[in-house]
Amino acid sequence: MLHLNAFRIVIAACALLSGLVLNGLTAWWLLRLANLHAPPLFREYRTWLIGAAVIIVALTAAGGGYLTYLGLRDPRRLPDTLSMIVAAFMLLLPFAVTFAGRRIAGIGGIIPVDEPAGQEKSPSHRQGAPLSRRT
Repeated sequence: MLHLNAFRIVIAACALLSGLVLNGLTAWWLLRLANLHAPPLFREYRTWLIGAAVIIVALTAAGGGYLTYLGLRDPRRLPDTLSMIVAAFMLLLPFAVTFAGRRIAGIGGIIPVDEPAGQEKSPSHRQGAPLSRRT
């Protein structure tokens, strides 16, 4: 365990980078979803929403990196329970937020599923002339 200090810095940096990427992609998707479902409200509070998303992503990623760094401090207790819990939380957080966002938006579960053959939703033709009169 001669190089444990260098190892824990590299692992903490990887945890920080992973948290920034995974949580950042999730935040970006949620901001896009908010823009699609509530454009006037999103336009009015765009700066605040993006600022809050950046702060939340940065804090969760920094917290994950720091707690990972703390969890690797004792070479006699590796793998440390704290590191394992933080790693599981940091990996599950983006999936949980995406799942909750999809449920709130009425999209469904995590994996999009195509409709079975013959049961596709047809587009509505409410505007314009009926199909029989169109040329």
